[in-house]
Amino acid sequence: MLSPLALIGIVIVSCLMSVAILGSLIRTAVPGIGRWCAAHALLAAASSWVLIVGAAPGQFVMVGVSLITLTAVLLLVQGTRQFFGKDAARHEESAAFVAIFVALVYFTCVSPNVDARVTLVSICLAYARIAVGTLALRHAPRDGARYPYRFVAAAAYLGALFHVTRAVAVAFGLPHTTLLQPSPWNVLFLGLAIVTLPCMSTGIVMLAHDRLARRMERLANVDELTGVLMRRAFMATANVSLREALAKGKPLSIAILDIDRFKAVNDGFGHAVGDRILAHVTSVVSARLRPCDIFGRLGGEEFAIVFVDASKAEAARLTNELRLAIERSPSEGVRCTFSAGIEGLTPGDTLAGVLARADAALYMAKATGRNRVVTAPEVDACGLAQPG
Repeated sequence: MLSPLALIGIVIVSCLMSVAILGSLIRTAVPGIGRWCAAHALLAAASSWVLIVGAAPGQFVMVGVSLITLTAVLLLVQGTRQFFGKDAARHEESAAFVAIFVALVYFTCVSPNVDARVTLVSICLAYARIAVGTLALRHAPRDGARYPYRFVAAAAYLGALFHVTRAVAVAFGLPHTTLLQPSPWNVLFLGLAIVTLPCMSTGIVMLAHDRLARRMERLANVDELTGVLMRRAFMATANVSLREALAKGKPLSIAILDIDRFKAVNDGFGHAVGDRILAHVTSVVSARLRPCDIFGRLGGEEFAIVFVDASKAEAARLTNELRLAIERSPSEGVRCTFSAGIEGLTPGDTLAGVLARADAALYMAKATGRNRVVTAPEVDACGLAQPG
């Protein structure tokens, strides 16, 4: 049977491995990683101190280990909260941890009581694991892989169960010895901790890598300046919607938008102003689109919108509303307008075909005065939506 000291040695190795992996990710600036790394480093330090002292630690060692452990646990919870975009520190939580530490000092130095110490530490560790698990489940993304979040929650809740069981057992007077004595009870508890702590640490690393993967995916698919889909991502998403519309026999329309006289804006006011106008236009349009619609930047000042489940006439109406909204909200002291071409999906159509016809309608909108919406193939006066 492994001794408790051998099991603590395994905990140290596990924590140090987590520190090495998380430390390599600090430069990525993912929120929470710094606190996670510090928490595992402190746990490794506390466990190392216990391992060096051996089976008969003095009061000073027990108080020091308690302080380091409580700090590590608090950092672990704060790091998880920060990772999910929440305020890391909570005053009532910090005050509770200080109160627990004061109680541990009392039950160590003033009125020694092993049962009280075990109960307090177990409650504290259980709370931390429940908090981490709950945060992971509550903020798991609805899209993409949820496995890392469920993995962290499962490991955290399982660990919390062991700590609660230990606290309850002590409260009901189950015979036990000090933590480092080689009793079956201590070996069982530490053995279960060996299973859950590295699992939770591994899960935390998985969360960090998932965040990085999502960040890289966003950089590849979303235009950094405007926050809308880049051309490749837009085309892929639009193709999916087009195939679905053809399969279900539902209407679908596409609008191509081009900001009027944008080159003159860049030449007259500078590219910085031009960039802000691009961001302004996309912000206004994005805020007024339906949740089901798809918005992307084709390049330069040209954009496209897929109006899902909308006829060509409906798409023209919606686009004209967007045109009026842009016209009535100048940016940087510059009056912004756009021209647009609209085309609807027909049976057997392709995305390239719809875009080509919409682009021809856009050309007609430009040729007939700009700041207007034209539907294809009626590229005559009847097809124009005159500016209001």
